[in-house]
Amino acid sequence: MIFNYIRVSTILQNTERQLPSVDCDRVYEDKLSGKDTQRPQFQLMMSNLREGDVVNVHSLDRIGRNTKDILDIVEQIKDLNCVIHFHKENLIFDGTKSDLYSNLLLSILSSFSEFERNIMLERQREGIEIAKLKGKYKGRKSKLTKEQLEEMKNDFDDGMSKTKISEKYDVTRSYVYQLVKKQNQVTV
Repeated sequence: MIFNYIRVSTILQNTERQLPSVDCDRVYEDKLSGKDTQRPQFQLMMSNLREGDVVNVHSLDRIGRNTKDILDIVEQIKDLNCVIHFHKENLIFDGTKSDLYSNLLLSILSSFSEFERNIMLERQREGIEIAKLKGKYKGRKSKLTKEQLEEMKNDFDDGMSKTKISEKYDVTRSYVYQLVKKQNQVTV
C-alpha cells in the first residue's frame, strides 16, 4: 500500500501544498505540532505499515522537528522493510540498501529542521518578552476563578495528591505546580 502522511501545526493551516499530485491508497493527516511523535494519525499510520508499503512525506519537517525523532522514524520504517520518500528533498529510504550519501543528507537536513524550530521558538520568546515589557502581553487567562485558585492552593497545602488536584480542576499536574507557585508569589 502507498500512504501519504501530511502534517501542519494548527487547524488553521491548510495542507493543500503537501503532496498534491502524489497518488496513494490512504492519506493520514495531522493538524498538530511535530515537536513529538504522539500524533494520532501518525501513530495510526505507523501501526498500519506492513512489509513493502511506501510512505510519502512532503518534507522532513513534516514527520518531526528534532533530529532524533526523524532518524528514529526513518529507521523504524526501514526496519519494517518499507520505503519512506521525502519529496521536497528527493530522499528515498528503504530497508534493502544503505545509501551513505542519503543517510548523511538525512542527518544534516534533520539537524537543520531542529535548528529552524529552535530559532522560531527563540524569536517567539523574544517577542513575548518585548510585549510583556510594553504591557501588551499578559499571557493566557486562567480558566480557574480566584476562588478555585485559592481552593487549589489550600488543597495543595493540605497535602492532597497533585494527581487528585489536577483531576479535580481538570488541569495538568505541572499546571498545578505553576499555579500554586504563582499564588504563593502573589501572597508573599
